[in-house]
Amino acid sequence: MTGLFITLEGPEGAGKSTNREYLAERLRAEGIEVLLTREPGGTPLAEKIREVLLATGDEVMDPDTELLLVFAARAQHLAQVIRPALARGAVVICDRFTDSTYAYQGAGRGLSLERIATLETFVQGDLRPHLTLVFDLPVDVGLARASARGRLDRFELEGRAFFEAVRAAYLQRAAAAPSRYCLLDAAQPLKQVQQAIDALLPKLLELYRG
Repeated sequence: MTGLFITLEGPEGAGKSTNREYLAERLRAEGIEVLLTREPGGTPLAEKIREVLLATGDEVMDPDTELLLVFAARAQHLAQVIRPALARGAVVICDRFTDSTYAYQGAGRGLSLERIATLETFVQGDLRPHLTLVFDLPVDVGLARASARGRLDRFELEGRAFFEAVRAAYLQRAAAAPSRYCLLDAAQPLKQVQQAIDALLPKLLELYRG
């Protein structure tokens, strides 16, 4: 049995973590094994790489270093967590995956999309998410929510232009492949966002049960 790989994407403050938990509860109510994970991270080693990526400091991290660290963490995550869970038939819900790399390192940092695609194939082979939920909201709203959570990490400290580019990249990717992406208005109250997730459940169950 092959599981189902769902990824949650979006800019800062989009509510991915909260809605990931909600979606997991709804699927578990159907008797389905659900594994929640995140990127960068998901394993002890990958979480250490996450700490390096998010930490602020005096030394400026080169964008290529950032890109390679992201994929190093992803390789470990896939080998230790994601692939084994999918192989046993679980639904894997991951907070961020390679779409984040295209948005943050590609659009945000200005790195070559071809270079990212090469690393994507090298690390993932032909593995891609079955469905990606993109939680979209205006940059100002997202940054205000992120600031309200407390101390900002290295990415959250970027300027508005960076996050406008990130948002545009997500919207472009969602528009280019509507069969894999589902765009959700994350600026709405939480209850309405979760109602939109409820409306997706029949599609998710159909994908899972084939």
